[in-house]
Amino acid sequence: MRVLNVVWIFNPSVNTVLMCKRHKEPYLGLYNLLGGKVDTGEDGLTAAYRELEEESGIKPADLLNGLHHLMDFTYYSSIMYPEDVRVEVYTGKLRSSVAVAGDEKELLWMDVNEDFFDMNKFAGEGNIAHIYRQIKLRPELM
Repeated sequence: MRVLNVVWIFNPSVNTVLMCKRHKEPYLGLYNLLGGKVDTGEDGLTAAYRELEEESGIKPADLLNGLHHLMDFTYYSSIMYPEDVRVEVYTGKLRSSVAVAGDEKELLWMDVNEDFFDMNKFAGEGNIAHIYRQIKLRPELM
């Protein structure tokens, strides 16, 4: 099974989330959470921190209470994923404002009041909205 991760990062005021614009399929041109592949032999949390730093420059010390493993999605073999794929979801909050920069993708802070179910704007078939709803059920993560 291939393992991927996504990371939901709040700004210090908890009113924006860090997103990237996808430059390849799937979801070319749509906004998505940061994340990537969990390498063989790497645990999920270590991979989430690595991907976050690679894609945004955010370091573990920049986070108020670190990253929290929120949930997982498993996709069994399909047209989109020819092999089984598990997506691990992590969330965190910045301790203070930091400059973010990514070499691979355009980064931006998106208002948390966006309609994350809008599949013409956001990747993931509504999963981003579902993730945010789950975070809101856990106020200690905000």
